[in-house]
Amino acid sequence: MASPASMREEAESIAVKALGFVAADPELLPRFLAITGIEAQSIRRAAGEPGFLAGVLQFILAHEPTLLRFAEETGTPPAAVGKALRALPLGDDDHERSI
Repeated sequence: MASPASMREEAESIAVKALGFVAADPELLPRFLAITGIEAQSIRRAAGEPGFLAGVLQFILAHEPTLLRFAEETGTPPAAVGKALRALPLGDDDHERSI
């Protein structure tokens, strides 16, 4: 069984991949920014805030086609995204709040 520290490290890695995925997509990025209220130039600073990475994963999980595309493009199993969310600060199973 993985230690909590290694689980969190893996979760952070998945969330950073998800952030890169969102940032690289010209349709997803504006939607993410609108939903979160974050300005594009503030993403780097916001990424250091507790709960930000969990919010990125909630955004991915809230829309199944986005989740499946992320999984396919990054080789990340869809179930690993939900598991990663639960391992992050302020992560939970309530993905509907991110829509």
